[in-house]
Amino acid sequence: MAIKLNKWDSAKYLKTEEDIADYFALCMEEAGDDAAFIAHALGVIARARSMTQLANDTGLGRESLYKALSGEGNPSFATILKVIKALGLKLGAAQVAHA
Repeated sequence: MAIKLNKWDSAKYLKTEEDIADYFALCMEEAGDDAAFIAHALGVIARARSMTQLANDTGLGRESLYKALSGEGNPSFATILKVIKALGLKLGAAQVAHA
């Protein structure tokens, strides 16, 4: 008897603005210096909302957004900033203690 497994999709569980903000904050903490991780997290949020709407709001092509936010693309910082703004998110800064 074969076991059927479904691929986990975090986008299915981002139902509220609070869910999205918490998810993004946790991803920012977890990412360290991994820019692809952040791009992928933004892609998950975009899929939870609407990639088509994000394309309209940013003026960027839907297919190019899928690629850039896949975690395998290499989006410019300007693209990341446009996406963050269009998704209603905000980047923040905090002092980090060095060991």
